[in-house]
Amino acid sequence: MKATTHIPAALVNPADVKDRVLLDHHERHRRRFMLTTVSGAEFLLDLEATVALRHGDGLRLEGGGVIVVEAAPEQLLEITSPNPVRLLKAAWHIGNRHTPSELTKDAIYLAADHVLEQMLRGLGVEVKTITRPFDPERGAYHSHG
Repeated sequence: MKATTHIPAALVNPADVKDRVLLDHHERHRRRFMLTTVSGAEFLLDLEATVALRHGDGLRLEGGGVIVVEAAPEQLLEITSPNPVRLLKAAWHIGNRHTPSELTKDAIYLAADHVLEQMLRGLGVEVKTITRPFDPERGAYHSHG
């Protein structure tokens, strides 16, 4: 099997879905790579250009059908604070290091890193190691194709 077309999540037709593939954040930045679906089927991802795949995106198979991309659970740092200014300062320091991060209304998530963890604790925010899917923000200049 071969997948040659990326479909944004909002355009995936559930009736076309044949299987799903579980990928972590780094594995979702691909152009050409052999992948294995959750059911064990192998297929070649062969896109024209590298795409930052998001949770829920589809990969159209030649010959019909779609494989849905799911974000795999990863070990992350969850950064929280009851003080919004401290959380904003933590976000600034994370961004200043160009570290991929996921922003929610209550927390910032980033890949587990002991150096960043110590820096963040020094800023007075709460840092907890957790496991969950990671879907960081895309850059401001990212093209959706």
